[in-house]
Amino acid sequence: MRRLPVPSASVTLLALGALTLAACGQASNSASSTSAAPASSSAAASETASASASASTDPCSKESLATLSAGTLTVGTDTPAYPPYFVDDKPSNGQGFESAVAYAVADSLGFAQGDVTWVVVPFDKSFAPGAKDFDFDINQVSITDDRKKAVDLSEGYYTVNQAVVAIKGGKGAGATTIADLQGLKLGAQVGTTSLDYVTNVVKPTEKPFVFNSTNDAKSALNNKQIDAIVVDLPTAFYISAVEIEDSIIVGQFKASESGGEQFGLVLAKGSPLTECVNQAIASLKSSGELQKIQDKWLSEDTEAPYFS
Repeated sequence: MRRLPVPSASVTLLALGALTLAACGQASNSASSTSAAPASSSAAASETASASASASTDPCSKESLATLSAGTLTVGTDTPAYPPYFVDDKPSNGQGFESAVAYAVADSLGFAQGDVTWVVVPFDKSFAPGAKDFDFDINQVSITDDRKKAVDLSEGYYTVNQAVVAIKGGKGAGATTIADLQGLKLGAQVGTTSLDYVTNVVKPTEKPFVFNSTNDAKSALNNKQIDAIVVDLPTAFYISAVEIEDSIIVGQFKASESGGEQFGLVLAKGSPLTECVNQAIASLKSSGELQKIQDKWLSEDTEAPYFS
């Protein structure tokens, strides 16, 4: 039998060396691949941390706002919610001036329409002292120093005059001066600046008729139980155009007499949301969005004279 040649020691050592180098190369590649994954994860974690830090440094970001319910903005208003401020007594439909304003403010704060919940809050309760079950309330609440003692009121979102509505041919229809109004039976809703104007500006000889709601005041006027009612001008437009047949806007009070009255959102006293809500309103004003909403829902056309 033929004997196979035995490899020399030098050949064997060369082969072993080649195997060792190959093994080292594989280990090195594996190590490089393994170390690359943590580097990528680290970069992603850094971006996430940076985004979180950015949100936390913005006190008005949605995530930072201390709303009653996390991720939800709770908005209050009275019922019935009537035009031109709301449509079909449904604040959640986004129709009407104040519904549109509420959703615009919500959007500025980062809340989508589906993130907004509405609750019923009687008008005079909204600015009474005490805890609130809303993040903000919107309901033609005029900004006054007395109300600011009990609640926070935002920057004004609408400047409004007060007006007088009467029935054509009635005792109140011919009034042109404040003196003419003083002898009338005047009505207004309780707790409103409309009632304040009756009491402090007109100063009627007969005690004014005070109603629980504007609807009650309108009913009294329609039934001729009173001579006229005092309401804000947009409401007067709607009453005379749609609600009470043969009713007219007799006149409106000059801005100097009404003090440049403005509507503001109501928040709990010391609310952490107040500054952010003010920033949202300021942004809506500067962008022109608030004016667009006003132009859409509130008519500025009126021939109502000013009382002298």
